[in-house]
Amino acid sequence: MTEQEQALPPTGSSFARAALLVYTLLVVYASWYPFSGWRTIGLAPWDFLLAPLPHYWTVFDVSTNVFGYMPFGLLVVFALYPAVRGLWAVAIAFIAGLLLSGLMEAGQTFLPSRVSSNLDLLPNAGGALVGAIGGLLLSRVFLEQSRLLELRKNWFAHDAGRGLIVVALWPLAQIYPQGYLFGHGQIMPILSDWMSNWLSKPIDLTEMARSGIQLTVQEYWLAETIITACGFAGAMLTMLCLLRKPAPKTALVLLLAGITLTSKWLASALLFTPQNAMAWLTPGAQGGLLIGAMLVGGLAFAPSGAQRRLAAVSLAASILVANFVPVNPYFVATLQAWLQGKFLNFNGAAQFLSLAWPFFAIWFLAHPMHRRKRQQRGV
Repeated sequence: MTEQEQALPPTGSSFARAALLVYTLLVVYASWYPFSGWRTIGLAPWDFLLAPLPHYWTVFDVSTNVFGYMPFGLLVVFALYPAVRGLWAVAIAFIAGLLLSGLMEAGQTFLPSRVSSNLDLLPNAGGALVGAIGGLLLSRVFLEQSRLLELRKNWFAHDAGRGLIVVALWPLAQIYPQGYLFGHGQIMPILSDWMSNWLSKPIDLTEMARSGIQLTVQEYWLAETIITACGFAGAMLTMLCLLRKPAPKTALVLLLAGITLTSKWLASALLFTPQNAMAWLTPGAQGGLLIGAMLVGGLAFAPSGAQRRLAAVSLAASILVANFVPVNPYFVATLQAWLQGKFLNFNGAAQFLSLAWPFFAIWFLAHPMHRRKRQQRGV
């Protein structure tokens, strides 16, 4: 690094600001899920502040609230840098966490499936404070001149911040149980439910689209292979189109794949049982992973423009097949054992990620601004 580069003033992190926006949306979705049955029970939204503390609570509930707001506090400090630093940034992050949590609890007053609680407000604000202090301590490592920042500049394109958010959310999107590995974006069941409620009669858009055609076991297998291969290739190519030539592409692809599959394994073990931790690795999924890996290997050093277009096409194909193929009956049976009780808040955010991730990725890949910036830089 030259002396001129070292003398440059610190700049803000677009990655941190985009991440803060996305995480805030996840907090809102998790707090107000399932967004139905809004009603008033005669209480003011702020009445929960002066209510007695709940008699029954668990360490799990309190710790979940603390850990849930820690990333928010950290990201606020990172997003404010370098305009606001030090204790002022910590104070703003704490107040922002307190206000966000208060707004979420006030909104839950009108949801029949949720309960507003001042006991939730306190750990949430405390989590934001802990995260903010962590952000203050880690600012030099992540935002100032450091080895990590140097790698970010050398390995990734200058405008890769939004794309890195998309890629970072992919492992988290695996947490919500899916009928097929990487079978994200399944909007047909949700649309079917909405139409059924609206028309007061059962509507199955997937069945209507297939015109009553029944799939054989081999066709289920083929569908899962296509969904897995296209989903895997689309996500990996999305990351590859963000990389510069000096980046260790093979190592980064393997790292992302390892983190994603580990996330899937841990989520399955936690939500189901340890015996079902690998139930998602079916023969169709194994074939899809192999084919997807071959596609990624063949396109790893292709021009970024080609990688971008093929990533969008792969994700669109995965969405199309996942929506027009019925859910595997074995998965439906396995889903009955899903332990949702303690994970209601987290379940909403995980479902949102599973549904929205491929559309978010396609938006990023197809946005003219992103393509234009890369072309101007010749990356």
